[in-house]
Amino acid sequence: MKKIIVETSARHIHVTPEALEILCGKGAQLEVKAMLSQPGQFVSTTRLDLVGPKKTISGVSILGPCRKLNQVEISATDARTLGVNAPVRESGDVAGSAPIKIVGPAGELELQEGVIVAKRHIHMTPADAKEFGVENGQIVKVATGSEGRKVVFDDVVIRVREDFALAMHIDTDESNAGMCGMKAEGEIIK
Repeated sequence: MKKIIVETSARHIHVTPEALEILCGKGAQLEVKAMLSQPGQFVSTTRLDLVGPKKTISGVSILGPCRKLNQVEISATDARTLGVNAPVRESGDVAGSAPIKIVGPAGELELQEGVIVAKRHIHMTPADAKEFGVENGQIVKVATGSEGRKVVFDDVVIRVREDFALAMHIDTDESNAGMCGMKAEGEIIK
């Protein structure tokens, strides 16, 4: 079966245009540092601090472009470091998730919810889904990892949209468990 690129998604922040202005000043815009594999998505040059009840994690990237809601995606290790109870969720499902304070160069923002540990997932187009014989929302297993640290990830959700590019996303904890480097690939197991 065809292999899928496995990418490590490090901690990051998504903000609304309004939140960006609070954190970075009136008229603030996100500048592209590097493009990501998903079309139109990028790592910005802007870095912010996450302040939890226990500790602060500094220099966290904002991913662009701006979104309709504020969201912070961290690993389970980051959640313990910050002292927040971040649930495992799909991106965008922030209702009732953990609160956090975000500090930027121009201001602070207290989110009452928005911190999640992103559920591992595979982005694919409808054509990819047809080729792999899967559908949007389906849960699969994916075998990946390097020699001596091979892993099978369960509970991987398939996310299908026309504007996606084929790639699996896991967080840094998961990547470290499988020693998934820059050229990691995975295979769907049904």
